[in-house]
Amino acid sequence: MKPVRKVFDNELPFSLLLDYKETKSPQRELPDHQHHWYEFVYIYRGKGTFFIDQTFYEMRRGDVIVVPGNTVHRGFPDKEEPVTSSAVFFSPYLVHNNAFSEAYAYLKLFDAAKKNKRYKYTLPPEHAKIVESDIDAIHHEWEMKRPDGGHAMALLLHLALLHLNRYCLPQTAEPGAPNALVPDWFREALAYINDHLDQPLELNVLAKRAAVSPAHFSRVFKQRLGMNATGYISTKRIFAAKDSLLQSNDKVEHIAMACGFESMPHFYRTFKKYTDMTPAAYRKGNRPQ
Repeated sequence: MKPVRKVFDNELPFSLLLDYKETKSPQRELPDHQHHWYEFVYIYRGKGTFFIDQTFYEMRRGDVIVVPGNTVHRGFPDKEEPVTSSAVFFSPYLVHNNAFSEAYAYLKLFDAAKKNKRYKYTLPPEHAKIVESDIDAIHHEWEMKRPDGGHAMALLLHLALLHLNRYCLPQTAEPGAPNALVPDWFREALAYINDHLDQPLELNVLAKRAAVSPAHFSRVFKQRLGMNATGYISTKRIFAAKDSLLQSNDKVEHIAMACGFESMPHFYRTFKKYTDMTPAAYRKGNRPQ
């Protein structure tokens, strides 16, 4: 099973979507999913666990989780005290396209999160109120449906990202606080997969390294992530290929081999399955002009 790609309507105003103050449950939460848009999640109340990029985090009131594009992630709401949260999804093109003469890196928190492997930040009450107010303002504009509401939401998104940069970036120097709800061998397996995508990653070999049976390895993977190990590995390889396509001038064949695909037909087939386009079309359509 491949991760669910959250569907965004191309006709949405200014490439922004808000899931406002939704109370999650195990039945309503998406399985592991990925999308090319960016996302930040604010927690109002409840508790649960959030998986992103090899790491599990506990979720509590005042937490902010930042999700760069093309990152596998999943929320696990607590059965007794399910999380109530707002999630803001937006296209990076919306943020990059601003009219100010002075450049400002609105996405620097997302870049820092990906670089430092830290995706959760906890806001003190005074800062939490400001971020809540930003989200409320975006929701209000969405509800009012004014002719200029899209422009207002875009400006409010910029303000929200500026506030997140101010209040969360100072925390990046501090060590993250992933929880210990998964066994050590499972965390080590995730790290090993991430560091050896260019090598064969067979289930039997991974299970042997973890000192568990292949059946147990597969079962725990499915329980913890909602997807099997093969699907997870394919997704990580596709993400690595997408990054290389945009950040280098290497030939597609070289990128495919470096990301662990044993043949070009397999790479093209898998890439199109996950992105609905060819590698060349992805590179052409997503590189800055």
